[in-house]
Parts: sequence; C-alpha cells; structure tokens
Amino acid sequence: MNYRVVFSPEAEEQLVSLYGHIAAAASPDIASRYTEAIVSYCESLGSFPHRGTMRDDVRPGLRITNYKQRTVIAFEVDAEQVSVIGVFYGGQDYETILQDDSEEGSAH
Repeated sequence: MNYRVVFSPEAEEQLVSLYGHIAAAASPDIASRYTEAIVSYCESLGSFPHRGTMRDDVRPGLRITNYKQRTVIAFEVDAEQVSVIGVFYGGQDYETILQDDSEEGSAH
C-alpha cells in the first residue's frame, strides 16, 4: 500500500526558508537541487512510512528521519497518509519547536 504524503504549511515554509538560505550561501541552482531532493525523499515515505525513529517523548505519534545528516524531517503516519510536519536544517532545535506546537492545543 502506498500512503499519501502531505506537507504541513509549516514544513512548506521551512523548505522555502531553507532554499533561501542555501541560495544566498551557495547558489539558487544548488538550493533548488537540495530542496527538491528533500521533497523527493519525503515523498518516498509514502512507500516506506515507518522509517525513522519514533519520538513519542517529544510528541505522540512523531517520527524523525534524517536527510544527508544535515536535515531532520519530522512526520506522522496514520492509516492512509504521511504528514510531514517539519523540515529542520543544520541543528535547529526541532524537539522544543514540536513540543511547543503540540502543547498549544492542550490545557497546560
């Protein structure tokens, strides 16, 4: 079974930001190739959605995988879909960001 892969608005914004960062540091061509490769990698989760490491300690149902050791991809899997909820580059503190996101909806 192939799962549908969807990107959250936050993940899409993070990809755009990453593109801008790499384009400024290297070139638009390199930035385009790198971000397109991340998108392709995320889309491959549709075939193998249970890759990565479970991180229920950060957020229930969260899985984490790495792309080329510099980018952390945060995602969740349900019965039919893989939801990419974050793309974190170069050591960003994804744990705090994702914990804050999940706690906004609860009564703490």
